[in-house]
Amino acid sequence: MANGSRQAAWEFFGTELKRRREDAGITQAELGARVFVSGGYIGQFEQAIRKPQLDVAQRIDGALQTDGIFERLWRKLIKEQRYAEYFAHAAELERLATGICEWAPAVVPGLLQTPEYARAIYLASNPLSTAEWIDQMVGLRMERTQLLKDAARPVYWVLLHEVVLRVSVGSPTVMAQQLQHLAEMLRSRKILAQVLPFTAGAHPQMGKAMKLMDFEDAPPTVYTEGVLSGSLLDDPAVVKRVRADYDLLRAAALPLETSLAMIEAAVEGYERCASTT
Repeated sequence: MANGSRQAAWEFFGTELKRRREDAGITQAELGARVFVSGGYIGQFEQAIRKPQLDVAQRIDGALQTDGIFERLWRKLIKEQRYAEYFAHAAELERLATGICEWAPAVVPGLLQTPEYARAIYLASNPLSTAEWIDQMVGLRMERTQLLKDAARPVYWVLLHEVVLRVSVGSPTVMAQQLQHLAEMLRSRKILAQVLPFTAGAHPQMGKAMKLMDFEDAPPTVYTEGVLSGSLLDDPAVVKRVRADYDLLRAAALPLETSLAMIEAAVEGYERCASTT
């Protein structure tokens, strides 16, 4: 489904939602309360600004007694979704975010990956996949990286555990290129990046990647990812707790200039390894 067709389909979803809600004689706030989201979210669903997750579509059906129409629409509209179901909505929200704070405990985040690094990641997880599938996945990831190259890009602050610099993905050459790209993004002030060193010891969210996203006209959201699963959390208390953990991580991380120096030193180390192989 082309982007224009997909957008038109989601606009139909929103128009139908508005019509059914108004026919039921309830406000956006009242429907939001029944399906455990804010009234503002319902408004954004109706305007096709945000796309509801499956469980929300199911709860809308229950609240409006629509016999599963919104669940069926949801499943039809994502049938040709390019991203895994658990990540598709998070990818959509990335494009709408005004600010993104990301904690990366193991790998370079997707928004910062080079094609070669991304390819090595996909090959490690899918050693029997076809070259065509790998190419498709790498292409999709590279599309996401364009977000940080746009003039209207979000403020992006990433915290990397030192393990991200030390675990060689692909080859020394691939790692040198990947970390050089990261250093260039930092030097050109397109991103903010800090490294949490091994010497920091125990820290919040150990081993758990997370992404905080802020929006101009909607509450902040946290995305966390597990094994073939992902969760979008927007409960204010949860977001507040995750933001506090992120602030603790940021406080324990090396300053920006020191972090850049560590990344550049890692680049030199991988380049030396590459020259001797």
